Amino acid sequence: MIYLDYQATTPLAPEAREAMLPWLGGPGTAGFANPHSPHRPGRAAAAAVEVARDRVAALLPPGGRVIFTSGATEAINLAILGSGARALAVSAIEHAAVLDTASALDPGLIVLPVDSEGRVDENMALPAGTGLVAVMQVNNEIGTIQPVESLADRAHAAGALFLCDAVQGAGKIAPPANADLIALSAHKLYGPKGIGALWVRDGLELAPLIRGGGQEQGLRSGTLSPLLCAGFGAAALVAAKCMETDAAHVADLWLGARAILSRWQLNGSATQRWHGNLNLRLPGLDVARLMSEVRDVAFSAGSACASGSGRPSHVLRALGLSDSQVKASIRLGFGRYTERRELEDACAKIEAAAAAQGV
Repeated sequence: MIYLDYQATTPLAPEAREAMLPWLGGPGTAGFANPHSPHRPGRAAAAAVEVARDRVAALLPPGGRVIFTSGATEAINLAILGSGARALAVSAIEHAAVLDTASALDPGLIVLPVDSEGRVDENMALPAGTGLVAVMQVNNEIGTIQPVESLADRAHAAGALFLCDAVQGAGKIAPPANADLIALSAHKLYGPKGIGALWVRDGLELAPLIRGGGQEQGLRSGTLSPLLCAGFGAAALVAAKCMETDAAHVADLWLGARAILSRWQLNGSATQRWHGNLNLRLPGLDVARLMSEVRDVAFSAGSACASGSGRPSHVLRALGLSDSQVKASIRLGFGRYTERRELEDACAKIEAAAAAQGV
């Protein structure tokens, strides 16, 4: 099986796996200790959590704190609901974690349009009284990179906070230096599933979503998992070291894939994008048939988070694509552990299967 769905999840980095092993907590080990306990095993577990926190923080701007969560969805909910903002503006291509949370909170939600490449206008106008603006750094479906620092400036000029969903960008490109809140997820940067983080700028106070023991600086009650924290921290450390080489690798993979799938039309920006995301369409393509015929390649017909909904991608529709164009689109995702030869083999199989459909 050739895995080309890196936007849905990434393989666990070997370094992350090794960092997690001591905290599996089998009998006769100290790795099962509660990091909130005052005894020596508890303090050792707490120390491992803080090492991980520092490593994750190194991927983010200075002048903020890292709050561990169960994932980016919880982090986004904590940011939006905990901020106390009630007048919200979000881009039309945000993840459902942002769109659904913001819609539930603000019936008058402002949806910021995007152009045909999926970019929000850097000079957007915000209504007076806007309390929070949310724009993602890299789109999970089309890979378009947003001008988030310029958008954060616009939000601040209007007196609003700026939230950035950096799930697809963290550990791959530089973080937005002037955001107020940044959400990320470990399993999108070669860490384990079940843990994410919210970065909160110093001086910004949030209300907790989960109450109880007051863990995580009073914002996220519940016992932390040293196992997941250690894996997240190790993955973040590797990402920081490999950011440039990872980017060069996916750029090379992109060129190889585009050479084979040259007649396919690109969805999203050709230049302002993360090259590990390749979203393409071919007029008349039956994607369900294609996926059935290329079963040894794992790829997506859209966002994994919306799969099975039966709804056309809101991201692709926001670009101005018709329903037929949306339904003729596929997403290939690749990264650190993808070999160029296997990617080219997969693309050749996809092209051959599409050609067999007569499209």
